[in-house]
Amino acid sequence: MAAKLKDVAARAGVSVRTVSNVVNNAPAVAPATRERVLLAIEELQYRPNLAARNLRQGRTGLIGLAVPEVSSPYFGEIAELLIDAAQHRGWTVLIDRTDGTAERERRLLEGSERHTVDGMIMSPWSLTPEELGRHSASMPLVVLGEQETGGTADHVAIDNVAAAREATAHLAGLGRRRIAAIGLQPQLTNGTAEQRAQGYREALAAAALPAEPSLVKTVASLHRAEGVRAMRELLEAGPRPDAVFCFSDELALGAVRACHDHGLRVPSDVALIGFDDIEDGRYCVPSLATVAPDKPQIAERALQCLADRVYGRLGSHPARQVTVPHRLVVRESAV
Repeated sequence: MAAKLKDVAARAGVSVRTVSNVVNNAPAVAPATRERVLLAIEELQYRPNLAARNLRQGRTGLIGLAVPEVSSPYFGEIAELLIDAAQHRGWTVLIDRTDGTAERERRLLEGSERHTVDGMIMSPWSLTPEELGRHSASMPLVVLGEQETGGTADHVAIDNVAAAREATAHLAGLGRRRIAAIGLQPQLTNGTAEQRAQGYREALAAAALPAEPSLVKTVASLHRAEGVRAMRELLEAGPRPDAVFCFSDELALGAVRACHDHGLRVPSDVALIGFDDIEDGRYCVPSLATVAPDKPQIAERALQCLADRVYGRLGSHPARQVTVPHRLVVRESAV
């Protein structure tokens, strides 16, 4: 027989009301209790009648996720974590790709898709804070990443300036004196690259190292091919850097390849640190030092923000700025 609400309550050692609160995303449940109930739901394979519940509440049970790229390992991991966390809340996630263009970001927020979902999580690269604010007033919206929202939409991100500062300071602490940076993207307005560049410059200043413009490379994207190209330019311009901070792991993987092609060893000749802690970096040779955002927390906090807005628990409460932890993971490429 299919498990019922009271069966889950008995397994978790809580009241039926508490199980109902968890199933309906009510906030007044302690994290440890919520985890115990979710575990009992999974063990008993309890499946609430979501269709009936959504019909009663005038909702679809669907949420949107809009990311710039679906081929990106970072966004792929975030999407998977969001899907898993959404399932526990009885939501199905619809994913679309924006290519980071204002036109496609705007279409998703203004088009027919917005009437299909109860709310949306978006990582915008091009829309202005004013546009994001206008759309968040008419639809529950949570923004991921570094694009400023001007306090108009719930926003979940890490402290990119601090993270970049820690990565660069680690390279300086190794005794490296010509530390380059790969990843500026002047064509975008989302702020990610500039925040990481700011942290890079602050760490150089703290280590009394000059910030040489020739050591900072712009890229068209955060992909491996651009890492190869930018690193080759650094090595061929001379004098070469002895360390590089890359604004993504994909750029860093490309930079490792360029060093190999030039007969240089990582890290003895050039130390490298990336950003994002994608799976590839843990298994390449040498393994890649990186900044690791707490991706499970990004997914969980984003969904909690969205649930609060969808279920009207915050009313007209001002938008929230949620800063998620990160950590520097030191591996073979930067020792």
